[in-house]
Amino acid sequence: MGRSISPFYAASIQFNPRLNRREENIDALYEVVRRAAESGARLIVTPEMATTGYQYRDRKAIAPFVDTIPGKTTRRFGEIAERYGAYIVLGMAEADPETGLFYNAAALIGPGGVLGKYRKLHLWAAEETWACPGDLGVPVFPTEIGRIAIMICMDAAYFETARLAALRGADILAFPTNSSGQTVTLLQDRARSNGLYIVGANRSDTEEGFRMVGASALWSPRGELLAATPYRADPEQKRDEPTWIAARIDPALYANPAKERLKERRPELYADLLLHRGSWGFPADPPRRIAVAVLQYEPLPGNKAANLEKVRKLLGKAAFPDSGQRLIVLPELSLTGPARGLPKERIRRWAETASGFTVREMGRLARMYRASVVFGLIERRGEALYNAAVLLNPEGEIAGIYRKAHLEAEEKRWALPGNELPVFPTEELGRVGLMLGEDALFPETAGVMAVNRADLVVIPSAFREGTGCERVRYPGQAAEPVGMIPWDTIARDVQSPVVVANFVGTPYRLQGRGSVYTPRQDGESTRVWSASGEREEVLVARFRTLRERGWFNQEKLNATRRTAFYKPLVFPEGTFPPDL
Repeated sequence: MGRSISPFYAASIQFNPRLNRREENIDALYEVVRRAAESGARLIVTPEMATTGYQYRDRKAIAPFVDTIPGKTTRRFGEIAERYGAYIVLGMAEADPETGLFYNAAALIGPGGVLGKYRKLHLWAAEETWACPGDLGVPVFPTEIGRIAIMICMDAAYFETARLAALRGADILAFPTNSSGQTVTLLQDRARSNGLYIVGANRSDTEEGFRMVGASALWSPRGELLAATPYRADPEQKRDEPTWIAARIDPALYANPAKERLKERRPELYADLLLHRGSWGFPADPPRRIAVAVLQYEPLPGNKAANLEKVRKLLGKAAFPDSGQRLIVLPELSLTGPARGLPKERIRRWAETASGFTVREMGRLARMYRASVVFGLIERRGEALYNAAVLLNPEGEIAGIYRKAHLEAEEKRWALPGNELPVFPTEELGRVGLMLGEDALFPETAGVMAVNRADLVVIPSAFREGTGCERVRYPGQAAEPVGMIPWDTIARDVQSPVVVANFVGTPYRLQGRGSVYTPRQDGESTRVWSASGEREEVLVARFRTLRERGWFNQEKLNATRRTAFYKPLVFPEGTFPPDL
């Protein structure tokens, strides 16, 4: 498809409607949409609830301002679409003519009229007073400029929404929003991990005490910020005039590595995504105060003794506090280093059983430092080899072994994939989820850990330059430390701390940046501790595992998931088991 469509421009409309003034809003919005279309934009996206404003106390309050899709409002904007050959995504309050129910919705209007609509799946508190949750799933609409899907505001906080769009073949994800910061700061990774262009349109004003931050933006499938309005978090800032930004969409990028990576998913491991594990019968673990030492070094290939000595020297520099639980995290394949390109027989010689040299030596370190330890090794089970991560308790006993489920192409030459995504219960750390390397590129892995209430996620890695990238700040956004995606996003998708260890150097240009991410109570960012990208060092950080407060946390995430619509993540569409 990408080779037969010429590049074009897409536009994001930043517009601040006023409550209870639908006709005035439509007139003003019509004018700015018309100007964007007149300038040549083929795709135009407006904010969420752009014709009505957002904060309505109940169905009675919003009833005079809803409209059907199709209806009067879509016909009006259809004039622009027809005149200029454009596609318009219009955020609006919808009334279903058959049921009388109301939805927070968006219409897709093309040159020939309404092509379809999307109803917001994941509602926020403000619209729960009048809107029903969406019941259409995540449809994808074929057009002359590509396949377009839509998600609205809070939908972005759930990885499943964008993933469903990608699995159904979307090229572009339109994103009408009224965001206070959380959802717009997730778009870079939603674009990059799913290989989608994202066109986000936000407001930049305060309505009934709720501040919307602007940061309307267009993102490429590579996670590049193509255009953006400023991030305006200060409620004292004046109300912006309507404006729009545009960027060039290149359909040649509709086919991309992230789309190819969809073929490497392991749907047979994702069934837990369909569980709805709210607060019923699931008491939270008590919070733990944890001090973690993240070790970062350049491995000597296959030299277990020399690499072990590096580990010991780094730990000698770690200043653990006297109180709290201790955790030591090493990179993937900790004492051998990566095995890329090596003969399979040499890799087999490096392999060990779960009672071998590496486990014994790490057990000694666990007892010496009274710490839990997570490390990686080439595990031998009979004739089979696995890329494995091992969790030891402070007594040096094995608390869990995870075998990497998502292998990179080179690893498939020597390793079998694991067939579980476990979360291990421990006395010291709570419930611990383990990933390895490329697992982080599959958001389903984090989703399973969220469902199974991981208190902590640990990711030994050996990632190269280009595997991750820094989270991009919007213009005007606070200059605080930013994390690396996808690991920063995993902390937000699981709503628990994430610890990543990585090597530096080697001919593979390993990227370093061992780090710790903890979700903030505001839901809009993570706190980040990070090592360098090139030095051997130990990073020590202290954090708490459970966030009981805050408007968004793991319990609320699980309570508000819309699992009935997630089946395509686990089963190819049209082949669902009849009992699901």
